[in-house]
Amino acid sequence: MEVNIYGRNIKVTERLEEYVSDKVQKFAQLGDNVKDIDVKFSKDGHLGGESIRVEITVVGTGPVLRSEAQGHDKFAVFDETYGKLLERLRRARDRRKLHKRGGKHPVSVADATGSIPVVTEAITEILLPDIPVEEAAFDNSEVTLADEAASPIEIRHKSFKGERLTPAEAVDRMELVGHDFYLYIDSETGAPAAAYRRKGWSYGIITLDNE
Repeated sequence: MEVNIYGRNIKVTERLEEYVSDKVQKFAQLGDNVKDIDVKFSKDGHLGGESIRVEITVVGTGPVLRSEAQGHDKFAVFDETYGKLLERLRRARDRRKLHKRGGKHPVSVADATGSIPVVTEAITEILLPDIPVEEAAFDNSEVTLADEAASPIEIRHKSFKGERLTPAEAVDRMELVGHDFYLYIDSETGAPAAAYRRKGWSYGIITLDNE
């Protein structure tokens, strides 16, 4: 396993390098065939004042893991960034152990909500007073309702190649990258699906059906 520690506009002392090198060895114990670990300390004017950013990237089998944090103390910021990645790896490891012991599997939306009775409720329309737009400012703000209506809505698009996974594998990937959901292609059905985190130690699966 190769560990690269470097700084941009900031000096990485020998003490800091030894501290980081010793701590990141834990990733090799929890990760899946970890090959490279990059730890970057940086400081620039955009962060404001003496703020320092630490970025950690872990490369191994599976998705590339990244985490970052910023603050004013190099050791404290590293510990925060390190802690985030360590928690992801531990959760993924615990999930693998649970799966091997035959623990809980991800629940689909249909299964999770199938027993919930459908309740029909009357919808009461709330009528607001007819207030002229020019009088509808908030706390003397310069932004009016007309301004908000005229503002364009920004929608960002991102595309990537879908990977064929089982629901359990998708949940593992989601935990590793630190997201609340993970998009994939179901390896059994070939349908687009999404794994997501529910409240507590449980997960759900949403699958698209063309029929």
